Amino acid sequence: MDWRDHIVSDREILAGKPVIRGTRLSVDFLLGLFAAGWTELQVRDNYPQLTPDSLRAVFAFAAQTLGEEEFYPLRRRSM
Repeated sequence: MDWRDHIVSDREILAGKPVIRGTRLSVDFLLGLFAAGWTELQVRDNYPQLTPDSLRAVFAFAAQTLGEEEFYPLRRRSM
């Protein structure tokens, strides 16, 4: 899957945040819904303009983006 077929960034839309093409639904918003426990069915029921492929593109985008980043372990602070 090439996420570029479904995700675009335009500085005129949400200040350039990556969004699903033809919508104002940002990748981080959709990932937040899944992180909060929403299912694919719930997301698609609430946002019927989304397709299964556009949702897979969200995860493909996140996987590629995170794969290109460097991460440094952080120590947890004791309280």
